[in-house]
Amino acid sequence: MSASDSATEPLDPTARGRLETWLEGVLGAGRVRLRTVARLSGGAIQDNLGLELEVEGGPRAGRHALVLRRDAPSTVAVSRPRLEEYALLIAAQRAGVPVPEPWCACADPAVLGGPFYLMARVAGEARGARLVKDPAVLARSEDLVAELGRALARIHALRPPLHDLPFLVPPSDPLAARIAELRGHLDALGEPQPVLEWGLRLLERVRPGSGELCLVHGDFRTGNLMLRDGRLVAVLDWEFACLSDPLEDLGWMLAKCWRFGAVERECGGLGPREPFLAAYEAASGRRVDRRAVRFFELLATLRWAVVALLQAERHTSGRERSLELALTAHIVPRLEADVLDYAALLEGEGA
Repeated sequence: MSASDSATEPLDPTARGRLETWLEGVLGAGRVRLRTVARLSGGAIQDNLGLELEVEGGPRAGRHALVLRRDAPSTVAVSRPRLEEYALLIAAQRAGVPVPEPWCACADPAVLGGPFYLMARVAGEARGARLVKDPAVLARSEDLVAELGRALARIHALRPPLHDLPFLVPPSDPLAARIAELRGHLDALGEPQPVLEWGLRLLERVRPGSGELCLVHGDFRTGNLMLRDGRLVAVLDWEFACLSDPLEDLGWMLAKCWRFGAVERECGGLGPREPFLAAYEAASGRRVDRRAVRFFELLATLRWAVVALLQAERHTSGRERSLELALTAHIVPRLEADVLDYAALLEGEGA
């Protein structure tokens, strides 16, 4: 993440003082000083602040670069609350998934007006448009996507019951639950979306799936993977995590919409799909039905189209004026074309 210029101070002096005082108590420090606070680029749904922290006394004494993650002025209904996301980050770290080190979380709105958490700031690059052109990524593309497959297998090793994550409710039918969720959002938006509805109906008729249930990241893709020198250093943004079919994450990573123009590199624009799937199979012990994955790529395309419409609605409703949010809906026609392409591909494979 990199700091972006901002015309307004992310935290006023009073809020900075409250945060410093709260951190002194949580960290057992004699004094905490916020040397710099800057809004970070990225995070279209959440507000990310970069902090340079100086801690005197206690186990965290020293200078630290952290990220403070809190709700944006408006959000989307499918995003988890910050305290749940923090609990997911801790669970992932314990499972051996590379994530930013979680520091602490606050539920008291008196500190900053709402819940937030802090994590270590990880050096690297996450922006997809840059990563798909990065010489280091291109030089080790097959090794990199295999690394991603192994990281995803560690996430999927977390199966219910997950007593540290009581807010995760196992669905009886993950695919039906996801389709119902997406159709509910389309109905609430109130505008006809015939291509998207047709795609959802196709999935209902075919009923792909593995029959398994595990923790899925929900947004495992280029853009949420921090890389450095062509290697994975952290999996970011756990706000969409849930219990579902592991094929959902595989389809999301391989979907055409997350290749950032490098469509020939089917694993997120970073490398070929087969080394990714083979490494995942070896690490997870699951055999992956390649044809079923294609259906979940279709689901991923439909889901991203619905999220894009929800993002744009945040702007058009007046809840959060943002050119970025307003323009998000402009990708929907491209996604509709992808839905039709996937349907044709699957039909050719005997769907």
